[in-house]
Amino acid sequence: MSLPIPGAHNAAMKGYVYILASQRNGTLYTGVTSDLARRLYEHQHELIPGFTGRYGVKTLVWFEEHDLVTDAIVREKTIKKWPRKWKLDLIESLNPDWQDISHYLHGL
Repeated sequence: MSLPIPGAHNAAMKGYVYILASQRNGTLYTGVTSDLARRLYEHQHELIPGFTGRYGVKTLVWFEEHDLVTDAIVREKTIKKWPRKWKLDLIESLNPDWQDISHYLHGL
């Protein structure tokens, strides 16, 4: 039997792969995180300088939850290598109108 260690983090935390867009068919950003709501807030408020702030990429148009953050990292790396058309098809398969889907984050 193993006892939880106070202050230790669960190594098997969930992970999220997500795609942000500047507008429909606009600039895309693919990322991975263990806390999607926090990370989206950081992107939308330009708390971390970089690509998304520079190009106005702030709308959550697609995301996928994984039981393990390591699986999410593998998936993100795969998607980043895809041709742009495949990414557009992925977004439109679940979000054909390119709506901001950040309201789905409540309760994650």
